[in-house]
Amino acid sequence: MFFPKPEVVKRAHIKNYEEVYKYSITHPEEFWADAAKELSWFKPWKQVLHWQYPYARWFVDGETNIVYNCLDRWLKNDRKNQLALLWVGQDLEVKKYTYEQLNREVCQLANALRSLGVKKGDRVTIYLPKIPEQIISMLACAKIGAIHSVVYSGFSFEALKTRIEDAQAKVIITANSYPYKNKIINSLEKTLQAIKDCPSVESVIIVNRISERVKIPEDIFSKINFYQWTELLSKQDTLCSTQIMNANDPLFILYTSGTTGKPKGVVHSHGGYMVGVYLTSKLVFDLKENDILFSTADPGWITGHSYMTYGPLLNGITTLIYESVPDYPHPGRWWEVIEKFRPTIFYTTPTAIRALIRYGEDTPSKYDLSSLRILGSVGEPINPSAWLWFYKNIGRESNLPIMDTWWQTETGMHIITPLPCVPLKPGSCFKPFFGVVADVVDENGQSVGKNKEGYLVLKTPWPAMLLDLWQNPQKYRETYFEKIKKKTKKFLYFTGDSAKIDDDGYFWIIGRNDDVIKVSGHRLGSAEIESALVANQKVAEAAVIGKPHPVKGESIKAFIILKKAIQPSEDLKKELNLNVRMFIGPIASIDEIEFVEKLPKTRSGKIMRRVLKAQELQLPVGDISTLED
Repeated sequence: MFFPKPEVVKRAHIKNYEEVYKYSITHPEEFWADAAKELSWFKPWKQVLHWQYPYARWFVDGETNIVYNCLDRWLKNDRKNQLALLWVGQDLEVKKYTYEQLNREVCQLANALRSLGVKKGDRVTIYLPKIPEQIISMLACAKIGAIHSVVYSGFSFEALKTRIEDAQAKVIITANSYPYKNKIINSLEKTLQAIKDCPSVESVIIVNRISERVKIPEDIFSKINFYQWTELLSKQDTLCSTQIMNANDPLFILYTSGTTGKPKGVVHSHGGYMVGVYLTSKLVFDLKENDILFSTADPGWITGHSYMTYGPLLNGITTLIYESVPDYPHPGRWWEVIEKFRPTIFYTTPTAIRALIRYGEDTPSKYDLSSLRILGSVGEPINPSAWLWFYKNIGRESNLPIMDTWWQTETGMHIITPLPCVPLKPGSCFKPFFGVVADVVDENGQSVGKNKEGYLVLKTPWPAMLLDLWQNPQKYRETYFEKIKKKTKKFLYFTGDSAKIDDDGYFWIIGRNDDVIKVSGHRLGSAEIESALVANQKVAEAAVIGKPHPVKGESIKAFIILKKAIQPSEDLKKELNLNVRMFIGPIASIDEIEFVEKLPKTRSGKIMRRVLKAQELQLPVGDISTLED
């Protein structure tokens, strides 16, 4: 265990996790109501929580708007002059927005959208790279009650089209092109391909990120109006009224891409989502008013919504956004950004950490990272060796606490997470956040007990949980509430992850249920095997897949990226297999090991195991539009 320093506990909002947690699960409605009262409401709620299978509705009949709490309320005090958004481009170009300046731009775009006929409940698709206009677009939509759907800029035109069609978007906000490493990505070209056969689209707003204006073929797009961002906004007033929203009105749709089938449109609300994201940001990152939160996420994903955009602004702090990747134009770029702009909280992914480990400890050691006081991890489970590298090389002698957070697009907010005041175990995401009851169960919903792997479930509603799946209530029920066999209609949310709970009550995430490899009847999590491989000092990254086997059901194949200067060999293969057998047991023996230079990853850093598996088995790889290479 790694214990927090006394000064960290003394400074923290929460000093005794167990005491507060006990109160929060015995008085959940009072706990969440107290949190909601820290925010502004146009009309108070009549009921904190209404549960009617399979829907939970929070702050029933309450009226608010998340943007009022992100921007409007800060304009009434000195916070209006504080930096809200600090954007750093790939070439280290800088743009700064105080809360007052950010509000002005949001109001102009909100007025522009209204002038284009966008009303409360209309959908707007945002297909932008990681630039300030992306954040401004989200806030402007929410301000007038429109539902935003951010589509990751790395998606193909087919993926974009699918999301536009499903949401029936009225307006598209896109860029002409943008830099990505040493390439120029043409967003507008992909946008035009996507909207050719989308009758719902009436208008397209184009942000000029780097290149000149592109000529639109008017004969093809005669029914769609095109606008330049700068010209459109220059005609708008800098004041705009904020739409009063019911707490359970939709705020945004965010599509989660599965390995097969149509992506699911996860819908989140103004009220419950706001309260959950506000409180988790405040307590997990121990936010104070002068903090700068550097999240390496993209608003195309839920982390970019919750802990890059809404969470920081709800707490009145500064969000730092860096446009590009960690290793371009050199592997020390993130550390250079931290040294220059002095963020206090750094939130990134295990896959990014593992990629940076490959460059060794010398790279981060060249930079002054002393501004940091909290580190965070999100995404795939972080293996202990990556945790320790992060702790040693980025936290350094300060022993910075690492908030290893488990949550999902569907949960909206941190669900299982440490707080700065608690002892940490490398590789464990600690225990549930306040008001959340989590458990590990078998297929009948019965607790499996300590140190046994099973299905991770949540047994109580939480404010930021999804409202529904867009236009697909049947899939909502089937996916989240009908996977586990149970006799009653009590709340039991199926996460789709496997986990186990140790003797101290700490949760260990094994990986996705669909990433489980079944060897001779034993269920082995791919993340657990990968963690055992990466524990070897010679390995930078690893990915494992299961392959059909006539006797064992599945055999295990590992793809290994070695650290610089390490040469592959048969002896090293034997050494790695021995590591896995020692960490997990003989049942987890690796049948094949292939040393590779790269792994198929999305631009957000997630290893695409299904692509490895499809290539290995000579099957169709499916949609690979999100792959970096």
